Amino acid sequence: MQLALLDLPWWAYVLVTLGLTHVTIAAVTIFLHRHQAHRGLAIHPALSHFFRFWLWLTTGMVTREWVAIHRKHHATTETAEDPHSPQIHGIRKVLLEGSELYRAESANVATIRQYGRGTPDDWIERHLYTKHSVLGVVIMLAIDLVLFGPIGLTMWAVQMLWIPIFAAGVINGIGHYWGYRNFAPCDASRNIVPWGLLIGGEELHNNHHAYASSARFSNRWWEFDIGWMYIRVMEIFHCAKVYKVAPGIRYSTFKTRCDADTVQAVITHRYDVLARFARSLQRTALDEIRRLRASAVPGFKDSSALDAVKHWLQRDAQALPEKERAVLEQALHSSTVLSTIDSMRQELTAVWSRSTASKDQLVRQLEDWCRRAEQSGIDALREFSRTLRRYDSPSQGMQ
Repeated sequence: MQLALLDLPWWAYVLVTLGLTHVTIAAVTIFLHRHQAHRGLAIHPALSHFFRFWLWLTTGMVTREWVAIHRKHHATTETAEDPHSPQIHGIRKVLLEGSELYRAESANVATIRQYGRGTPDDWIERHLYTKHSVLGVVIMLAIDLVLFGPIGLTMWAVQMLWIPIFAAGVINGIGHYWGYRNFAPCDASRNIVPWGLLIGGEELHNNHHAYASSARFSNRWWEFDIGWMYIRVMEIFHCAKVYKVAPGIRYSTFKTRCDADTVQAVITHRYDVLARFARSLQRTALDEIRRLRASAVPGFKDSSALDAVKHWLQRDAQALPEKERAVLEQALHSSTVLSTIDSMRQELTAVWSRSTASKDQLVRQLEDWCRRAEQSGIDALREFSRTLRRYDSPSQGMQ
């Protein structure tokens, strides 16, 4: 007796399941994330509604809730208000109970009201997608059973688990815990891998936190964002229009002094500037910690000081865990080199924090910073200053 409309070999069921989950991932990253949450692009109404319908079938997620929670995450990253920070809740909880954290925050009416503005609010959203969010996944189960028979139950289960595991767990958890960093925003975001394939480009999470409203997540030539590839194809068929992408970083090898273009480039690429500062000064800072250890200065016997310095260069000292912050403060007090690096880092970040200063004032402040960096006696700081002077006006892109 035929129990399904389709009779496929085992490998075909695997491919179909992966294909269905990939459509879901594409809907999340393109529609929910880049389009709805950050307005990095516009999508044709018909395609936009397809994404809404597909997410209703395969996740039961409500657009307004997802968008509100994600916007709150960006507004409160790594603080007690962050809905799913592994730095606050612990990596184990976010990895294994990420969907529970999502559901708990979705019940917060204040979050939805404050951060959920501008999301779909038409009749079908109010009376079907939101009001009957569970109905969609039940319909998907029925479709899988009719098309594939008993194995359709397994395929449906994989579909239902894909987003909770990869998005709520892996991206929100590992994406703020393990991986590499191109940029140094004031959070713990990481790029998990340089090839955004399994999760539609969301693996490039550090890039996204550096340029949150960019429709493209890849920033280095060797990174690949499959979600961006789909968006470019959609553009060809006039189904999408990109509004914002991260501007390219430009250097002028002939520049020896800071000017208005330097200031503009440093402000635009501030997270790249901080990342380069961290990479440039890391060896000097770690060597200084090892010197303190060899000099038998109390408090530097274990590896905690090395970890504190590594994390401090990538993030603001106030964002460090309490134990690392205490070790760092002792290190800064014990070393003129480290205290100089710390003060220079703080002064550099102040350049883009002085919103009331004129362009001419900022140019003078940045030039003065470079002059003092080159006179500091710290070779790595002097070399970084020379690189900083070469930043040029950003190419067209996100402002």
